[in-house]
Amino acid sequence: MERTYQYAWIIPFVPLLVTMLIGLELLLNPTATKNIRRIWAFPTVLLLSIVMVFSTKLAIQQINGSSIYEYLWSWSITSDFSLEFGYLIDPLTSIMSILITTVGIMVLIYSDNYMSHDRGYLRFFAYMSFFNTAMLGLVTSPNLIQIHIFWELVGMCSYLLIGFWFTRPIAANACQKAFVTNRVGDFGLLLGILGFYLITGSFEFQDLFEIFNDSIINNNEINSSFATLCAFLLFLGAVAKSAQFPLHVWLPDAMEGPTPISALIHAATMVAAGIFLVARLLPLFIAIPYIMNIISLIGVITVLLGATLALAQRDIKRSLAYSTMSQLGYIMLALGIGSYRAALFHLITHAYSKALLFLGSGSIIHSMEPIVGYSPAKSQNMVLMGGLTKYMPITKNNFFLGTLSLCGIPPLACFWSKDEILNDSWLYSPIFAIIAFYTAGLTAFYMFRMYLLTFEGHLRSHFQNYSGHTNSSFYSISIWGQEGSKPVSSNLLLTTRNNNDKSSFSNCSFSNTYKIAGYVRTMRSSFSTHFLNKDSHTLLYPHESDNTMLFPLLILSIFTLFVGCIGIHFGHEVMEVDILSKWLTPSMKLLHQNSTDEDWYQFLTNAFYSVSIAYFGIFIASVLYGSVYSDRQNLYLINSFAKIDSKMRIRLEQIINVIYNWSYNRGYIDVCYEKVFIRGVRGLAQLAHSFDRRVIDGVTNGIGVASFFLGEGIKYIGGGRISSYLFLYLACVSIVLLIYYYYNFLN
Repeated sequence: MERTYQYAWIIPFVPLLVTMLIGLELLLNPTATKNIRRIWAFPTVLLLSIVMVFSTKLAIQQINGSSIYEYLWSWSITSDFSLEFGYLIDPLTSIMSILITTVGIMVLIYSDNYMSHDRGYLRFFAYMSFFNTAMLGLVTSPNLIQIHIFWELVGMCSYLLIGFWFTRPIAANACQKAFVTNRVGDFGLLLGILGFYLITGSFEFQDLFEIFNDSIINNNEINSSFATLCAFLLFLGAVAKSAQFPLHVWLPDAMEGPTPISALIHAATMVAAGIFLVARLLPLFIAIPYIMNIISLIGVITVLLGATLALAQRDIKRSLAYSTMSQLGYIMLALGIGSYRAALFHLITHAYSKALLFLGSGSIIHSMEPIVGYSPAKSQNMVLMGGLTKYMPITKNNFFLGTLSLCGIPPLACFWSKDEILNDSWLYSPIFAIIAFYTAGLTAFYMFRMYLLTFEGHLRSHFQNYSGHTNSSFYSISIWGQEGSKPVSSNLLLTTRNNNDKSSFSNCSFSNTYKIAGYVRTMRSSFSTHFLNKDSHTLLYPHESDNTMLFPLLILSIFTLFVGCIGIHFGHEVMEVDILSKWLTPSMKLLHQNSTDEDWYQFLTNAFYSVSIAYFGIFIASVLYGSVYSDRQNLYLINSFAKIDSKMRIRLEQIINVIYNWSYNRGYIDVCYEKVFIRGVRGLAQLAHSFDRRVIDGVTNGIGVASFFLGEGIKYIGGGRISSYLFLYLACVSIVLLIYYYYNFLN
């Protein structure tokens, strides 16, 4: 076992070989390398698989032996300063390593086909390998300095991958936005690292925890305000990296990168870096109650905000991005209330479920591109989807499993972890628990909205033939109004369509009502779905993805089904201790925590509420967006809506408008940042520029001009005649005497 730990240093550096080899080959023989470019997918997957096997072996040894291993070597030693580099292998490291490698392998296999026609194929795999190196180096770091180094490398890789299609202005702006937003958190992280070094004199985690806890708890030698400030600055880095409020604004725009990037970086790895940092420093934060309160507060705000912003999104990837933000808020909430085990449990289950959903969305986008043309605004728009079940049954089933898991439906993975967080939050604060339970219902609603709009009903895309003619009509799928870029008006048309009887209520309208999906529940539009193939003149429809894209979906579905088993623990009635608790034993001892036993009755009682709320959200989504109702039932619902009192209907309309506009416009947070920070900074810059040009430059230029004219004037005075000099001298003396005499005379 000791020998295995001694070779753990290879974990971060094995994927780096691919990046180095690709770069070297492109430098020495670029043409031949590009001709055989797809062969590079094999070594990329192979090397990461080696790391996965090694990480799994370490995890098994930790489960059996419950040990922590740390190895350090000196980098710089002086009389006052010592800097050491090395690696730390503990349960948190092995959990993150397995997540990074397993999801990374699936994403790389998926990307081989997804990116096969992209000119940047080699660059993509080089970036991905370097990102895996940076992330693995981050999770194995034994001190804050080493964490900061790999933290910045992860940010750099994120910048490169989000802006992978940098020729598109929107992608270039997105990567810049992510870079600038994360710089705010990274600056706080650096200040926090320096502050704690000033307090403890060490960067090593073990020394840092022991010295800090001994000084602040036992001897009270540290200024608590300064320590709290430094801890908050450390947490600020995690807020930015894990897209927590208020530094979450970069995450939805980051969806402009390729979909495999979204699955790897924005579901399982990079956004989990902030969670990892808080979990790593939790022994430090626990000693400062104010910071724990801030962590839990930020977490619960992010939980609710992310869910509400996902309600009305039309881009499938952005909707998943806000879902990621909300689920990371759950994990941050669990860490803030001290529920270390539940937080890591949900980190594991969410990573696999969300990676499955992102790769599933990539499969959908991949199939929609030939239909709507290559445009992310169209191929990712759920308004243009629908009815994909009969075209993509395998993708549909896998996406459905991921949706159920994220909704918290038993026995899928996220049910076990989310239910544990909900229970722990109730013990900590009933207010936080109510918000968390309410958000669970919102999660079920927007996830099933996404699923129903994508796979159920009929295909709503514009089909264009090669002559450029559109052969379809368009129907809005928003329950709040018509499709468009502007907020909907208060007077909208409510219509439905009955294919059996065209005369029955085909164009019913009344004021102050909504076009509830013309109807979203039926979507029986009369457009022709013709898209002519140029060569064979056959019909093309959305199609199932290739096997190399479906294989990762199937593997991730298996994880989604069974990974929750590692955390099931019902006291001594089922098993002595669950795998996850046994795995986390060393870390739990460091935090002075023990896993709590729970019998079947208590578990079922707690689970009843969360599952009921989830099913209620699914029911509401099915009513508003499902295609399970007949036209007669639709007509009944419409008439029932029409019979509502006018004042109540107007009030309901206003509430729905507020909710829709809030969600669709991202809670107006981006607008606020635009006005306060972007325009404010530009205004200050213009003011500083004007001050510099008119005042600073004006004074300098004024002195120069005055000196010039003074010199010119003196030049004409100096004529070389002594008599003139005497005359000027006497005149000046006379003037001075007159002034002196006049002053004395007045006094």
